[in-house]
Amino acid sequence: MTDNKRKLGTGTDFDVYLRQTEPHMRERAASWKTAVGLQAVDGLKTSEYLLETARRHIEGDISIDEARKLIDAYYQAKPRRIEQDAKTEEADRVSANIAKLLNERTFSFSPVGYITLHRRIFEGVFKFAGQIRDYNITKKEWVLNSNTVLYAGADEIRPALEHDFAKEAAFSYQGLSLIDMIRHIAKFVANLWQIHAFGEGNTRTTAVFTIKYLRSMGFEVNNDLFAEHSWYFRNALVRANYHNFKENINPTLEFLERFFQNLLMDEHHELKNRHMLVNAHDKLPANKTPQATPQATPQATPQATPQVASKLNTDNPNILKLVAVLEEKQMTLREMLGTLHLRDRKNFLEAYLRPAIEAGFVRLLYPESPRHPRQQYLLTAKGFALLEEQR
Repeated sequence: MTDNKRKLGTGTDFDVYLRQTEPHMRERAASWKTAVGLQAVDGLKTSEYLLETARRHIEGDISIDEARKLIDAYYQAKPRRIEQDAKTEEADRVSANIAKLLNERTFSFSPVGYITLHRRIFEGVFKFAGQIRDYNITKKEWVLNSNTVLYAGADEIRPALEHDFAKEAAFSYQGLSLIDMIRHIAKFVANLWQIHAFGEGNTRTTAVFTIKYLRSMGFEVNNDLFAEHSWYFRNALVRANYHNFKENINPTLEFLERFFQNLLMDEHHELKNRHMLVNAHDKLPANKTPQATPQATPQATPQATPQVASKLNTDNPNILKLVAVLEEKQMTLREMLGTLHLRDRKNFLEAYLRPAIEAGFVRLLYPESPRHPRQQYLLTAKGFALLEEQR
């Protein structure tokens, strides 16, 4: 292996290839980086095998179609043992499909083109790939404290798509400043996503569509933002489409515009998910903060240095460590154990996770379904307040 050839699966990221002088290598690496990064929208992670296959394609050893065939063969020969295997398979297959799409210099601006993108992204993954949903949906959103955006009804989807595409096709960008272009693009993309045409995969489809649409308009799109801030992109779409007049919460394009300003204007807005929480700036009610009961640290964990009790009423070092690890991420039990370098699941639940949940610092992504196959854990607004206090 030459100096230019790096094994992605051992911790080296795609940026190694993005610094190369060969344009084709940079383009392939950018497509793979975005494809892999977008899986974070649904809390998915790719396998080491996918990363090694991506490296072989980036370096020109195999074509993108050969890469996809290798992924297919890998999973045909590999039996699924646990739910995590199915999630990893989805991430691998979808990443390979997106990488192929982003490497193509083709685009169709139409409802049919948008639906076809979904089919091509999720073929081999979802049986309903490329099919408009025929049922109504709600989704509990972390950024909305488990409330939902109101999505288009099943019988409204196709007319809504046709309306939005026709309206955008008739719009003229001529004479607009770049900032005004961005405002309009943000509104169009937010409206398109709100339709939520498919049962699953709407954000990933919208992201790929947006990249290809911007390219068709002549923008040089640096895909890094979609790769590194895909969850922010999704939460910004949520905030652009949510209102609760009783709580004085209005839809806002502010966060999505910041994303596009960074993408197209080389601005440097801080893209923090916690800034979008609907009650991120609320003060904690006086005398209503639960007191966490100190827990013993598992023997497998190095003894923590005693902590001074914070204003948020916890001197439990395990909670403080867990809050610092979660930060702005949503993580599975396995990921939290690995990041904290713990092996004993039972001790972790008793000494870290349960106290943090009971004290109101951490919550489940799917609170009404504790055994949900995609269950993850993330900070509450109170958890973010504790995080900020420790900095």
